[in-house]
Amino acid sequence: MEVVFLGTGTSQGVPMIGCDCAVCTSADPRNRRTRTSIHVVMDELHVQVDAAPEFRLQCVREQVRQLDVFILTHGHADHITGMDDLRRFCDLIEGQAITVHSTDEGMERVRAVFPYAIADRPVAKGYAAFRLTLMPALLEFPQGTIQSTLLPHGGTNTLGLIFTEKSSGKRFVYYTDCKRLTDEAIALARGAEAVVLDGLRPLPHPSHMSIPEAIAAAQHIGAGQTWLTHLTHLTDHGPDEVGLPTGIKFAYDGLRLSI
Repeated sequence: MEVVFLGTGTSQGVPMIGCDCAVCTSADPRNRRTRTSIHVVMDELHVQVDAAPEFRLQCVREQVRQLDVFILTHGHADHITGMDDLRRFCDLIEGQAITVHSTDEGMERVRAVFPYAIADRPVAKGYAAFRLTLMPALLEFPQGTIQSTLLPHGGTNTLGLIFTEKSSGKRFVYYTDCKRLTDEAIALARGAEAVVLDGLRPLPHPSHMSIPEAIAAAQHIGAGQTWLTHLTHLTDHGPDEVGLPTGIKFAYDGLRLSI
C-alpha cells in the first residue's frame, strides 16, 4: 500500500495570507502546507480522499493520474472546493460520472456547491459529473476494504477511514478533522501499521484535536507509526517535531508512505 499526502495544512493554508511569522516565512519546504487530502493506492486501486482547493496543483505535483474511488470525509470548504477539478478524471474514464462516497452532510454540500455536476454523465467533454452515495460502514473491492466510522467535528461528523490491503493484509488509518476519537474508532485503529490523526495546533480548539490531544489518542491506539496532519502556522516542522514522542511525527505535503 502506498499513501501520498497531497496536503497537510489547515483551512487557511501555510504560509497564511499577510503573515510574516517564522513558519510562514520559513525556508523549510515542510512548512509549506496546502489544504489537507491524501491519495491511497491499494494493489493498484487508487483512492482519493477529499479534494482541497489546490487539488489540481497537488495532482500535478505528485503525478496522480488515476482515480478509481473518491471519498469526501465532510463538506467543509477546504475539503470540497477542489472537486470541480475531478472533471479531468471524468475524461480519463471515458466520460463517466465520479461516484462520491460521503456522509449525508457531505452529499448535501456537494449538491449545493456543484448543482451543475449532479448527473450520470458530464454535459460535455471536459465537465465534471458526480454520482452521490452514502458511505457504508464497509466498502469491499478485489484489492481490499475501506471501513468507515463517524468522528465528531464541531457541529457535524466526519468520516474516519480504515484501509486494509488484501495482498499484504496491512492496515492504514486516516482520521482527519475531528475533536475526539470514539471508542469504535480507537478499536478499529488498533493494530494498524500507520495512523494519521488531526493535530491542528498546540492550543485547544473547539472542533479539532490539539497536538497534545492527538498525542494522547495516538498513545491510546498504539500504532506502529502515527502522523499528525491539518497543521497550522503555529507548528514549525523541524524544531517542534523533535519534541514529539517516539513513533509520532508531523506529516508534510509530498510525504509518501509505503506500508
